Amino acid sequence: MKTINILEEQAGQRFDKFLIKYFNNAGKSFVYKMLRKKRIKLNGKKAEGNEILIKNDCINMYISDETINILRKNITIEKSDMDFSIVYEDENIIICNKPKGLIVHPDNTKKSNTLNDQLIYYIYKKDEYNPKDESAFTPSICNRLDTNTSGIVLFAKTLGASQALNFAIKNNLINKYYKTIVYGNVNKKGIMKGYHIKNDLNKVVIYENFIEGSKEVFTKYKPLKFSKEFTLLQIKLITGKSHQIRAGLMKEGFPIVGDVKYGNKLINNKFKEKYGLSNQLLHAECVVFNNMPSKLSYLNSRKFIADTDNMFKKIEKDIFGNI
Repeated sequence: MKTINILEEQAGQRFDKFLIKYFNNAGKSFVYKMLRKKRIKLNGKKAEGNEILIKNDCINMYISDETINILRKNITIEKSDMDFSIVYEDENIIICNKPKGLIVHPDNTKKSNTLNDQLIYYIYKKDEYNPKDESAFTPSICNRLDTNTSGIVLFAKTLGASQALNFAIKNNLINKYYKTIVYGNVNKKGIMKGYHIKNDLNKVVIYENFIEGSKEVFTKYKPLKFSKEFTLLQIKLITGKSHQIRAGLMKEGFPIVGDVKYGNKLINNKFKEKYGLSNQLLHAECVVFNNMPSKLSYLNSRKFIADTDNMFKKIEKDIFGNI
């Protein structure tokens, strides 16, 4: 029999989710079968799986060590680059500044050296994460940015931090501000409203009225600087859907400079010729924490800013001067 005693940093998660992560080389059906057959018990009693684990809970596994070893895939940490910079770090979280061109999580085109890989390798080198322990929690990123959007990404080192950040994001307790340069003159602040949906070409469309399958989105914007043809905008996300800012600004007639998918092709070509720009000038610049869950309550009212890269700075200065 194998026994696992739940530590404080493991508490707060559902029992079945803990087991599914623990037996990472087995399917969900195996976990529920073991619970039904009472081959896995919680505190010596039959469990359903929906129990919330608390500190000092005892998990009893009446499964051979050989079987457990087969059903637990070894997690290996590959050496990764450190393309990101750190805005803030403590024992619970990392707020990092992601450069453009770095993918956040693996996809069909990129399997390794993602931002998540880089952050895990970073804390592994600091002896803050050991993939061989039995916590069944792997540190991870809690928000996403498009590959060619730069700026702030939030990374949870612990289960408690992950739960707190995900709760805060879901309930709009973290104000997220972006900086972008758009084609056109935006002379007053406003809010973009609409209904967000992806079409058959995997491109986001924002409609005025609800259509089946769409989700309502809200985006606030405020002009910061003007020129004859361009505006530097501050964007505040109220909702957080894929390509919400990019598609929304295109719909309003103010496409983001450099945005290949939603931008103005003629304008993009001019910036590519002059600056070598091949990505949207969109940067997640700032986060402000409000009413955070107790685990991260010490972050309340704190503001963190990530600087733009040199190309963004140069283009901003060339268009708007030092105003």
